[in-house]
Amino acid sequence: MPGALIRLRVNGRDVAAASGTMLLEACRQNGIEIPTLCSDPRLKPASSCRLCEVEVAGRARPPCACATPVEDGMVVATHTPALEAFRRTMLERLAADLPAEDPARMAGKPFQKLLEAYGVAPLGRRRADRKQADHPYLDVDLSWCVACGRCVRICAEVQGQDIWTFMGRGADLGVSPGGAAGLMETACVSCGACADTCPTGAIEDGARLAQGLPDRWIRTICPYCGTGCEVDMGVKGGRITEARPVLSSPVSQGHLCVKGRYGFGFNDAPDRITEPMIRRNGVWEAATWEEALAAAAAALRQALSVGGPDAVGVLASSRATNEENYLAQKFARLALGTPHVDCCARVCHAPSAAGLGQTFGTGAATNGYADIERAALLMVVGANPTENHPIVGARIRQRVRAGVPLIVVDPRRTELAELATVHLAPRPGTNLPLLQAMAQVILGEGLADGAFLAARTEGIEAFAASVQAWTPERAADLCGIEAEDIRRAARLYATLRPAMAFHGLGLTEHRQGTDGVTALAHLALLTGNVGLPGSGVNPLRGQNNVQGSAQMGCEPSRLTGYQKLAEAREIHAQVWGAEPPQGPGLNALEMIDAAGEGRMKALLVIGYDPLLSHPNALETAENLNGLEALIVVDLFLTETARAFGTVFLPAASPFEKEGTYMNGERRVQRVRQVVPPRGGSRTDGTILSQLAERLGAGSHFRFPDAAAVWDEARRTWPAIAGISHARLDREGGVQWPCPTEGHPGTPVLHAEGFPRGERVRFRPLAWQPSPEAPDAEYPFLLNTGRNLFHFNAATMTRRTRLRELAAEDLLEIHPADAEGLALTEGDPVRVESRHGAFILRAHPTDRVRPGEPFATFHSAAAFVNRATGPGRDAVTGTPEYKVTAVRLQKG
Repeated sequence: MPGALIRLRVNGRDVAAASGTMLLEACRQNGIEIPTLCSDPRLKPASSCRLCEVEVAGRARPPCACATPVEDGMVVATHTPALEAFRRTMLERLAADLPAEDPARMAGKPFQKLLEAYGVAPLGRRRADRKQADHPYLDVDLSWCVACGRCVRICAEVQGQDIWTFMGRGADLGVSPGGAAGLMETACVSCGACADTCPTGAIEDGARLAQGLPDRWIRTICPYCGTGCEVDMGVKGGRITEARPVLSSPVSQGHLCVKGRYGFGFNDAPDRITEPMIRRNGVWEAATWEEALAAAAAALRQALSVGGPDAVGVLASSRATNEENYLAQKFARLALGTPHVDCCARVCHAPSAAGLGQTFGTGAATNGYADIERAALLMVVGANPTENHPIVGARIRQRVRAGVPLIVVDPRRTELAELATVHLAPRPGTNLPLLQAMAQVILGEGLADGAFLAARTEGIEAFAASVQAWTPERAADLCGIEAEDIRRAARLYATLRPAMAFHGLGLTEHRQGTDGVTALAHLALLTGNVGLPGSGVNPLRGQNNVQGSAQMGCEPSRLTGYQKLAEAREIHAQVWGAEPPQGPGLNALEMIDAAGEGRMKALLVIGYDPLLSHPNALETAENLNGLEALIVVDLFLTETARAFGTVFLPAASPFEKEGTYMNGERRVQRVRQVVPPRGGSRTDGTILSQLAERLGAGSHFRFPDAAAVWDEARRTWPAIAGISHARLDREGGVQWPCPTEGHPGTPVLHAEGFPRGERVRFRPLAWQPSPEAPDAEYPFLLNTGRNLFHFNAATMTRRTRLRELAAEDLLEIHPADAEGLALTEGDPVRVESRHGAFILRAHPTDRVRPGEPFATFHSAAAFVNRATGPGRDAVTGTPEYKVTAVRLQKG
């Protein structure tokens, strides 16, 4: 909370600031700029440059404004002749060693502005020995370094990587990436924070040096993971040339990961398709929009005439805006009359929505990211946020470095696992026994929150009886971990409050993914970690708008707002002026099953690559081959389009449209058009509207802009009724529920009650082992996941220089297993399951346990999903990507 208002006098003016505010920031808030070189609002004060010294009445020596808190009645002078002379002298000393050549390097930099303001010019020369080795994005020439230390501090205090360090002493003081010849030789994660804060250009984005300062900046949301970082995109000559973090963003707090900062190059990739195509006689041919839309509409009409609404389906995009997804499900239900609509939430976090929905009544995160800094304990289950959600991961890491205990549940020794107070590494497929055993300890040792259980839950007796048999020893034997570690984790989670849990696909992508999420929610209920700041159960959502695509109704059994069909059909019928289909439809995997059975004739696929993304790729391909028409809306010729597409409609990119996204903490945020659509590409909304016209449903899709689409969605879902585009433009992101324009939004769910009333009910859970068990023929258990530098099928990232930071997928294998197979670093390994095979290069590492290799899955060439199996979660149908029995052979 802001402190009391402090009043002071600066340069003869009466000003005010909250108590605890440093004088430098207080002056800035009141339009008074004090020179500084070492200060950055993201960092703790360092007072190393001394340029911000000011005169304060009653003090013998001028203090640094960056480290001086405001005091009531303080009288300050910021620009006296003595101070200005001192600053000029300090700048002259610094400039004496800076190169006079290549002044463009400092263009727009704070140091250049100071030199110009004080009439000081650089007098030094460039030193060849200070040029660092090449990096794909960062140009480092320490000839321009003034040893302000901002790179050292931001790497430590924000990113937490500690790559940059001080070297030397006195006049020889400088910085270095750990004494290495360049950043590529270090553990640098290429977040670019050092370049972003560097005031001189010593560390600079190579794109800026090559192309100059952007002409304009447009604020939007990063198109990668579901964290929802705000980013300012720089545009020059009609192209995106740069990205920088938004300092005021409540989500990212002035930080970006490598993908958010540098992963925009796909927008202008040479193989991007910007004109429609039709496949004729097995060959893709260019077509006009009129021809392509007519062909797509004709194919859909033909399928409807042969098999009715059950013969067509729509796969919507978790990369598209909320407005486009709203139109996609409306298109399916009204233009096609089919209930068969789904999105990629099916293959990732559908179990989160189901498990949290069954337990709490709302299938979304209970708390926001701001609660990371409020939690007394953090628990991360089946997630690797420092690689997959790096901004959230960095915030967790900083809390752990500050002394907050951390529990990590993950088969691999991830970066956070190395920092964890307790790391539980269960065998893949045994999450449920582990979580049940933690519940047994909490109940058995009297650690549950009895008052919370009595006031806000039901069914505790039956639940307690159901977990009584799950002793830590029983679970430890199944999970391959120590019983005492289970007890220690349970005790920490139950006694350090508030405790905040995050989870990812390592919990959901299992045959009992929904039960795993439910078990985690049970732990929160047992300990009263629900409805409090710093607590709750929070899924880390994968794609930029996977939360929004499901909430907008791209789900076969739910309408807008993830509202049940029976409960929301009436309001949708009123708003739409037409009845949605009656029953629930097929999910994404079931639609493709139906294609293989001849029941599904035509599929519209928007921003989704099921052939590459779905498990058991050989069966997926065989089923897709049963379609008569496959209409693809995308930026690139995906593997699905390449093999089975019949019409290709080129889509506008995330940087070429207006609308909103919904991040993993339920925050709705504005997406803004940065550049116009390339070539003839069109937004998903435009494409769907034009298709609807040709199908005779055009009257339902005539909207003047994205804001009008959103306004209609607000009418169907009361929880977002108070969130308008205009409000988002004024205030920034808002977390739903937000039922009225005057409502502040809801950072913490379930503080007063639950959607179904004051109480929720525990649900006893029964464990069922996965059939994907190792045996003599397939002795290893394969796990899969993403790495830091690529995203999902790498459709976007492999079309950037990020591929130079991670050139290929790898198979992590324990050194003992590698030795037994005579494998060394880089050797090709054939990984074969009962379902298929792929080849990756070996990377021996003790991050994985013996018998449990791990593969990343970004490369279409590797096609890891050839080997993953047909197992699906019993409730949601989410694939069992995380458990596959395999055998390994040197390739």
